[in-house]
Amino acid sequence: MGTMLFARGIPFDVSFDGVNTTQPEVIEQIHREYIAAGAELIETNTFGANAIRLAAYGLADRVREINSRGVRIAREAREVAGETAFVGGSIGPVGEALEPIGPLSLLDARRAFRDQAEALLERGVDVLVLETFTDLREILEAMRVARSVSNLPVIAHVSFSEDLHIGSGEDPATVARALERAGADVVGLNCGVGPRSALEALRAMRGATALPLSIQPNAGLPSLVGGRTVYVATPEYFANMAQSFVAAGASVIGGCCGTTPEFIRAMRIGLRESVTPIERISFIAPSVPEVGAAPVEDDVTDANTLARKIARGDFVVSVEIDPPRGLNPRKALDGAVAMRDAGADCINIGDSPMATVRMSALGLAMLVRREAGIEPIIHCTPRDRNLMALQSDLLGAHANGVRNVIAITGDPPRAGAVSRATAVWDVDSVGLIAMLKRFNQGIDVAGKSIGRRASFLVACAVTPVAADLTREMDRLRQKIEAGADFIMSQPLWSMEQLETFLERAGDLPIPHVLGILPLESAAHAELLHNEVPGMVVPDDVRVAMRRAGENGRAVGLELAAQFIEQARTKVQGVYIITSYGHYDVALDLVRGLRQATA
Repeated sequence: MGTMLFARGIPFDVSFDGVNTTQPEVIEQIHREYIAAGAELIETNTFGANAIRLAAYGLADRVREINSRGVRIAREAREVAGETAFVGGSIGPVGEALEPIGPLSLLDARRAFRDQAEALLERGVDVLVLETFTDLREILEAMRVARSVSNLPVIAHVSFSEDLHIGSGEDPATVARALERAGADVVGLNCGVGPRSALEALRAMRGATALPLSIQPNAGLPSLVGGRTVYVATPEYFANMAQSFVAAGASVIGGCCGTTPEFIRAMRIGLRESVTPIERISFIAPSVPEVGAAPVEDDVTDANTLARKIARGDFVVSVEIDPPRGLNPRKALDGAVAMRDAGADCINIGDSPMATVRMSALGLAMLVRREAGIEPIIHCTPRDRNLMALQSDLLGAHANGVRNVIAITGDPPRAGAVSRATAVWDVDSVGLIAMLKRFNQGIDVAGKSIGRRASFLVACAVTPVAADLTREMDRLRQKIEAGADFIMSQPLWSMEQLETFLERAGDLPIPHVLGILPLESAAHAELLHNEVPGMVVPDDVRVAMRRAGENGRAVGLELAAQFIEQARTKVQGVYIITSYGHYDVALDLVRGLRQATA
């Protein structure tokens, strides 16, 4: 922890333990880096968080606060990382020599250890780790305190010098036997020496006790280079030594000064490749992955075909499919399969469209991915969920591979459609886009880490024929500035409408996918034009639909196909919206598009 904090610019003349209260995000990030590297046990940043050491920084009255925060940060890092890892409460020496050599009495040391241990236990550590002790009397006093306040496992570490003795003169065998008698569950060493000397001490301890052993050496001996302390051992060297530690009987393996996450990662890889798996010590729960199991890697690189096509500038074809009003998704899934086979790139799924109750967009999207094998893009509106629920749902969507989202503000609940339903709108579509892009930075709305960067592809909506086009253009600018990756527009029916919009919008900095809604009949055209907000069916198109009579669907399809052909060079894709569940109309358009590009 000290190595990592110093590397992040925390000076040596401040309390590293106090950083728990001043820069907790730094501590959490360090914990997460070690967990991501494969650590199965992380230690709280509380090595010096006892009253005697903290007094040097004017923090003696904050023992409980600093230790409590240390545990909380470690636990939160574990939760955010989503991995199984134990949290060890780190307790180091009190920082002054004991009587008769120094001024500190055993009673004062006992009080300091008790205050710290109780604070760590209150917050819920999984194991206590006594470490870097060089006085046998002092660590035995710490052991007595640990045993008097808790029945949790205790790992007891001393720090040997190059002659394989601790500061009070005892050798490894004597230390191991004394710690076993005092009630330690695991005995071993950390700090002081590099891997080779540590291995010798470990072997000597193995001959004196049957307890599980722990070894956490420094990354070699330190040297001063350019005013900085540098450790010369490499991660590769530690990876090789890790196998020797196992062969010598170590059950807990790690590193101390100078061992960055790269050292942990190298040891995990080295142990995974060793022929003999490590047998777990008894206090570790059986649900924890074996050492040979790789940690879950970030899946940001998972294939997202829509994201790749948008980035390449491909002409993309999306088809909207409505979620079912009830429990049976079969029609929607059959439609998705048909669109996939016809050559569509993705399936748009509405979020309770028209503010009516339907299956959730996320629920159907997961089914579409799994059973239809085509990329979904879900509509997401903040109308129905507060800020907490929105974030929770989107994190769940990402975990299930649903990465494409179009952020929309949403229609108001319709009177009588859902009894007593109310709108929430903690944020609007601009705020929702900003939220998704913060996830892509690895943080939530409050700035707290979500463990790693998400990989959402975010679309925004625009109404090209809005009554107040000035306001609509301003909203589009806000959405783009919030981080939208591409635009999906409301339907248009003529090149005149499209060109008017593009002239007003200017050079769009992100791709535009044009909405296409094939008309079914003259009545359908009039309904959209007169009763649906944001839709303007041109006069000549409505005239053509009236003349079509009973051939309305065929004429509507022909008009849509002609418009798509004319607009192809102006947009980067089309978003086909069907009416009344008539997916066969969309199929004809998708097939025609794919034949034209074959």
